[in-house]
Amino acid sequence: MTERNFQLIETNGIRLRTVVEGTGPLVILLHGFPQCWYLWRHQIDPLVEAGFQVAVPDQRGYGGSDRPEAVEAYNIVELTKDVVGIADALDHERFVVVGHDWGAPVAWHTALLHAERVRAVVGMSVPYVRGQVGVMTRQENFGDNFWYIVYFQQPGVAEAELEADIRKSLRVTYYVASGDAPEGVWFTHKPASAGFLDGLPDPTSLPPWLTTEDLDYYEAQYQKSGFRGPINWYRNIDRNLEITPQLAEAKVEPPAFFIAGKKDLVLSFAGGGLLELMDSFVSDLRGKVLIDGAGHWVQMEKPAEVNAALLDFLKPFA
Repeated sequence: MTERNFQLIETNGIRLRTVVEGTGPLVILLHGFPQCWYLWRHQIDPLVEAGFQVAVPDQRGYGGSDRPEAVEAYNIVELTKDVVGIADALDHERFVVVGHDWGAPVAWHTALLHAERVRAVVGMSVPYVRGQVGVMTRQENFGDNFWYIVYFQQPGVAEAELEADIRKSLRVTYYVASGDAPEGVWFTHKPASAGFLDGLPDPTSLPPWLTTEDLDYYEAQYQKSGFRGPINWYRNIDRNLEITPQLAEAKVEPPAFFIAGKKDLVLSFAGGGLLELMDSFVSDLRGKVLIDGAGHWVQMEKPAEVNAALLDFLKPFA
């Protein structure tokens, strides 16, 4: 693994272990679930070579960063303050923010709540749309069908399942959400009483974009952090809407860009219309790139294609 420059950055009352590399305008890269800074391992050096300073935190609850106990500590307002605090600590008034999976809502909301600080925003996998309380979190919306976000709401339940065999939990999750998995395995019907991993295939060999050493690193991070902090993000989905009523009609104003794998399961959420719906929520959307063959982990699965698209968008901000 490439040696990285880690800093323990104090921001918003917590400490975030953050990779900081390069000099120049700041780009902050935000991972999602179940990841850590290492998700961005293929993007750091190309961004540095393009003239940027790059900051890549383990977000709160993850890896080597602080893990507040309270569920509400993981709400979207605090998460965006964490990001702004990284820029403050590195002496940047303005910055570009790029987020994937849960990092994407944090990136979008940083651009909404701190628009004066954000030069540009890139969302990966998760388009920006404004949801409604309860739609993703209440079992009655899914009949007797298992839905992982509902399953994640009860503290302790998902943690116990996923921490029983961390390596397997990560291996299965990375595989089934990728472009290498058979179509539809993520959405295999199972009853509401099922567990997260029930019915999901465990690959007999790792896909080419995930090495044994990669999995070793990820496993070590989750041995350290556990899953409580990461899953607490899901327990704030409704709270995030309730505490940001001022955003009900707001649009993302900074220049924006979107990247995802064509096989990303998130794009099928809400009937598959999220990509089109995003157009009405983002004022200056300068492009959407969907990458052939890639699933959810687009920057791991197809790093060259992601880097080309990302650097092309970021040229005016270098």
